[in-house]
Amino acid sequence: MSDANFQGESNNSDVFDFNDRYGVRSQRAWVPYALSFAIIGGAWLIWAGVHHAEPEISHSLISFNNADPRNTEIRYTIARRDPSQVAICIIAARDLDKVIVGQIVDHIPATSGTTERTVRIPSRADAVNAGVETCYLD
Repeated sequence: MSDANFQGESNNSDVFDFNDRYGVRSQRAWVPYALSFAIIGGAWLIWAGVHHAEPEISHSLISFNNADPRNTEIRYTIARRDPSQVAICIIAARDLDKVIVGQIVDHIPATSGTTERTVRIPSRADAVNAGVETCYLD
């Protein structure tokens, strides 16, 4: 016969491979996907850790005094990343069933550093505890 390859013929140098014929992929096809997921996930994890390590505003309850259950006194601190901004905190007093019986909005003027506040919360029923619900910058 001639040296030309006809359909169905192969050179001796060509090796028949069922994987090529039937489109079977390599067993490591998942590696590029896993690497891209790991890189993107790692970058997001670093960003989230750095971004939330020091929040814009944070609060911490020091104590509350309910010697007069209709006027609960609460002492708390507030720390801002930028102390030149005005902060607003919502403070609430609760009864034995954890129902809010008194709530006030405390406006904290711009100051330097961490601020400690003492506030009275008038309530419509006897309060047993008090706490800072949330704080945000105005």
